[in-house]
Amino acid sequence: MSFRITGLSPSTYLPLYGLPDEELAGRGVLRYVVNENPGYPDRVEMREARVGETVLLLNHFSQPADTPYRASHAIFVREGATETYDAVDEVPEVMRRRLLSLRAFDRNDMMVDADVIDGSRVETVIERLFSNPAVRYIHVHNAKQGCYSGRVDRVDG
Repeated sequence: MSFRITGLSPSTYLPLYGLPDEELAGRGVLRYVVNENPGYPDRVEMREARVGETVLLLNHFSQPADTPYRASHAIFVREGATETYDAVDEVPEVMRRRLLSLRAFDRNDMMVDADVIDGSRVETVIERLFSNPAVRYIHVHNAKQGCYSGRVDRVDG
């Protein structure tokens, strides 16, 4: 069964790139200079930010649906990220090296299944979750910090 993993669109974050720290803080956003790798996973390009790059720490609505599962949490976006990660049947390394929580949602944006796994097993769990025809999409979160990591969709055909 094929699947597609996508990062976030940079369009929401482009206006934040380069703003003074004071203006970012007024919007609830903090800028960090990356001082270790791994440690700052970018949610647009789905890669670890490199030492010396800057990232923005901000709140993201990972589940904006008006259901009991509506959720938001902090994420990192690499300042300057412009290319959304979008790959079929490929898992980005940024997911493979973490403990992950996979949350499966139906067409009504209600959670119907979930699992916590080592990132090295992600394909197996994606396949198991999508074996349920009610599962429309999967959200992946880093299990320890709870940060949204990416979205998984079925690829039909």
